[in-house]
Amino acid sequence: MLGVALLMVAVGFCQFSPAAVLADVAEYFGEPGGAGDTIAEQAGLSGTALGIGLATIRVASLGALALAALADRRGRRRTALWWVSAGIAMTVVAAGAPSYWWFVVALALARPLLTATNTIGQVLAAEYTSASQRTWALALVAASYGIGAGLVVVLRAVLETQVSFRGVFAAAAVAWVLVAVAARLLVEPERFTRAAGVRLRLDRSWFRRPPAAAVVDDPVSDGATDAARTPVPGSFRRRFVVVAALVMAASAVTAPANTFLFVFAEGVLDASASLTAALVVSSAPLGLGGLLVGRALADRLGRRPTVAIGLAGLGVGAAVAYSGSTTALAVGFLGAVFIGSVFATPMSAMASELFPTSIRASVAGWMVVLGVTAATAGLFGVGWLADRADSFGVAMMAVAVPAVCLSLVVAAVPETRGLELEDSAPESLRHAH
Repeated sequence: MLGVALLMVAVGFCQFSPAAVLADVAEYFGEPGGAGDTIAEQAGLSGTALGIGLATIRVASLGALALAALADRRGRRRTALWWVSAGIAMTVVAAGAPSYWWFVVALALARPLLTATNTIGQVLAAEYTSASQRTWALALVAASYGIGAGLVVVLRAVLETQVSFRGVFAAAAVAWVLVAVAARLLVEPERFTRAAGVRLRLDRSWFRRPPAAAVVDDPVSDGATDAARTPVPGSFRRRFVVVAALVMAASAVTAPANTFLFVFAEGVLDASASLTAALVVSSAPLGLGGLLVGRALADRLGRRPTVAIGLAGLGVGAAVAYSGSTTALAVGFLGAVFIGSVFATPMSAMASELFPTSIRASVAGWMVVLGVTAATAGLFGVGWLADRADSFGVAMMAVAVPAVCLSLVVAAVPETRGLELEDSAPESLRHAH
């Protein structure tokens, strides 16, 4: 689990870098007009240009489906190490982008690699642990990602006058050190090797192929291929639809709420970089507290009610944050961070516990696809509506209200609290269909 946590710190740093330096990127590549009335004059690039660029990066995450599904064939450990190493490389390449759109292209290439790593990391956390430990492990994964995201914000604030956004992206090279340490700690989960019907050799080589038997005789390989064509067998299809709706609702809110934070705060409200850094740093203990509260509620109250409360609160917090004042921004953003963290742990646990081991990584990959689709729509929609209404508040309401309403669909899936993975989603149920 320490190895997984190190990978998540690296992924959090690389994936949050675009949001943390977006105001700098818009000013560097755009033409800010000072105190104008439009978002383009205030921020440097129009809301539409920012939305399209960020949506392009999100759309690229669709490639994570095939990358994550490969973990059902080649193993969790080796695929996670492959993808995170390549993702860090492309993040570093973005430091030398000659224009805004080349910057977008570099990050679009990094995004599916990092997203697949994040997805496989959550699968590893679920499969390493028992029912009593699972929410702790998933909370650790989320907290580690948050630490990585917080580090990039602090780095930007500290080096604001010394380096441009290019220095922040170049600093991502340090994440390779974390990956090297993680490579010495990670092992293949026993649940995966049992489901495959073979024992993969737990060698220390990153790029070595698994034994031939692991490929030829591996029933999971066929499951991963089937999952890439059809998400899940019919016996799990209702669960898939409900989890997908919840993931999409959360993604449609969090993507624009987090990504446009710096542009809205510094470009529209004229807040200082120190204030935004203070908000993000202050959110760290709140996020950790939310993860712990979410873990406790998920183990005591249940996965379903905690997910519903968290998703509804996330929508309300995002709407308040963009309502139009610095005070509302602070209250809404910090509130959304806390309640969103409450949502994250039981949602991750439920998504892992509702599906069998043989298709768990593939289903997780499909959740990425659907989450990216919703995030892309949210980014483009909020950017477009903000331009038309000259208000981020009105635009944010368009994604926040549906999220609050969709929190009710959680009642359509069974409660998985206290169940082992083999009991909450037995392989026999999959093959019996």
